Amino acid sequence: QVQLVESGGGSVQPGGSLRLSCRVSGFSMSRDCFGWFRQAPGKERELVATIYTGDGVTDYVDSVQGRFTLSQDNSKNTVYMQMNTLKLEDTAMYFCAVKFTRTCTVLLGPAAFNAWGQGTQVTVSS
Repeated sequence: QVQLVESGGGSVQPGGSLRLSCRVSGFSMSRDCFGWFRQAPGKERELVATIYTGDGVTDYVDSVQGRFTLSQDNSKNTVYMQMNTLKLEDTAMYFCAVKFTRTCTVLLGPAAFNAWGQGTQVTVSS
């Protein structure tokens, strides 16, 4: 059974940093596409970053480019998202999701992903 568990969310001031983790079970990361989505109250779920674990290639939306960085640790079956220089508008519930096909870009929609985590809250406030 595929399971994804996010952790690392919390409350920080603007300019602060957090590192989110997405630990997977039920399969071994090899050639999969992981996406980090976020959803703020009253807004649609937005894909902000992807990583293809076959080669580590990442993709980011403009609003997080240069501030967020995805990485993977296959030995721990975990994908990470380092979030730096956080802004008020980064406040949202963050979800990790995986799809088991090669196409891996931030142009994908939620329906393209096969499994989801339960989410972790990130709150940026002064």
